[in-house]
Amino acid sequence: MFADRAKIFIRSGKGGDGHVSFRRELYVPNGGPDGGDGGRGGDVIFEVDDGLNTLQDYRHRRKYAAKDGEPGRKQRRHGADAEDIVLKVPEGTLIKEAESGKVIADMSGENRRQIVLKGGKGGLGNQHFATSRMQIPKYAQPGQPSRELWVELELKVIADVGLIGFPNVGKSTFLSRVTNAQPKIANYHFTTLNPNLGVVDMPGGKGFVIADIPGLIEGASRGAGLGYEFLRHIERTKLMIHVVDAAGTEGRDPLDDIYKIRKELEAYNPEITKRPQVIAANKTDVLSDGGKEITEKLKREFEPAGMEVFPISGVTGEGIKELLYHVSGELQHLDPLPTVFEQEYFPEKELLYADLPYTVEKEDGIYVVEGPKIDKMLGYTNLDSEKGFAFFQKFLKDTGILDDLEAAGIQEGDTVRMYGLQFEYFK
Repeated sequence: MFADRAKIFIRSGKGGDGHVSFRRELYVPNGGPDGGDGGRGGDVIFEVDDGLNTLQDYRHRRKYAAKDGEPGRKQRRHGADAEDIVLKVPEGTLIKEAESGKVIADMSGENRRQIVLKGGKGGLGNQHFATSRMQIPKYAQPGQPSRELWVELELKVIADVGLIGFPNVGKSTFLSRVTNAQPKIANYHFTTLNPNLGVVDMPGGKGFVIADIPGLIEGASRGAGLGYEFLRHIERTKLMIHVVDAAGTEGRDPLDDIYKIRKELEAYNPEITKRPQVIAANKTDVLSDGGKEITEKLKREFEPAGMEVFPISGVTGEGIKELLYHVSGELQHLDPLPTVFEQEYFPEKELLYADLPYTVEKEDGIYVVEGPKIDKMLGYTNLDSEKGFAFFQKFLKDTGILDDLEAAGIQEGDTVRMYGLQFEYFK
């Protein structure tokens, strides 16, 4: 079964906690700290697998989690790093943040492997927190928390050319004649229920990949029928071939069909209609004049707009060679690289303080900042060290606490209390 969409939950591994311990050796009754560091949590990695062409596996299993790092141990022993989890996807898969729909990664072109969620770093053991003022630190750093996200996987096939048109106009027959693809062909609406890909080999010319996009209907861009489900596959194509039934075997008007298809493309994504388009007037073999009359009509209507018209027959093969060489020539003037969607959502940045509730209140002239996760984060920060204090300043800025304090009316010299710490505010 072909599946080009899936929604899954992913979670990276938590970093292992740092360890608190002290050396216990003969004749050394008060040994120094020797707590080891925690191990790194596992990353969630997406990787292209050329053997896949569907997202079907992700319809059966929805949750994927990497393992947590091991905690540190005594005698400065480092906790083991957790294994990463690697999720295999077909080339052309878009990974989006489920709620916003923003692109996290496009698994196409040169992007074959990408870390989407990084595992938490292991916490430092108490051996790192000894100073001249604090020689027996009784705390260690917790491992960084795991990160989790609902993501949508969306497959957009990678093809140079897309065949578009209403049902039963002969796209599948055309594809089977010009490529090694073997689509199922029958006289039913929406016979093609998944995009079929094929490679066109051109003697004396440069070949290309062509995709049969399942038939569209009016209203497809608004979700009518199955057309909307497959419009996304047009987004990577560089050139489109409108296949129309020149013979009107089902009472269709070829000119009207082209206008309707263009309207659906415009409604879905206006950028698509700016790409080169060619018209294939199919089924001319059943017309007494070989399709000359309807071909001339189509040429008068659309060639002034840059859409060349080719009369063809998917059954006899007439006119197909000329069409393919024209398409091959047009592709030589276009960017050979596939369309790649830019990253819009950056989990490292978006999730850093995403779930960090806190309150800012003024009590007896003191600005009090409270929140359980803030307490936990600052609880393992050694503010006596230069590095720890720099982290504390960055934390206040990145979380928005400084902005909220200013919004609450704080002035230079006012007192702030946070996690048992009390300090004066200066810009």
